[in-house]
Amino acid sequence: MTMTRTLRLTDEPATSIPVHVFTPVQEDTDWSCAFSIGWPDRVLERKTFGIDAIQSLELALRMVGTELYASEYHKAGRLMWLKPSAGYGFPVPNIIRDTLIGEDRDYQ
Repeated sequence: MTMTRTLRLTDEPATSIPVHVFTPVQEDTDWSCAFSIGWPDRVLERKTFGIDAIQSLELALRMVGTELYASEYHKAGRLMWLKPSAGYGFPVPNIIRDTLIGEDRDYQ
């Protein structure tokens, strides 16, 4: 199963940035969870590993949040999900919580 959230650029609303998070998979001893972000100029694909399926999924969601908040699109204020400056709905590690905007800042 694949879960998808589509972000957009505020100055190019026709430009979709799909975020795909895949169902965790059991590896040899650990679990993995793959995700991808379809940036306009490239597709970022990563995989996280956890002790169980839930941990690997949580780590994947946090890594997505980190990638979004570390992106040049976020830094330029061009990235949006539901509305500009409202956040992206992904958790982030504590160390970068000061970069959160909108509802992400209010509810994390």
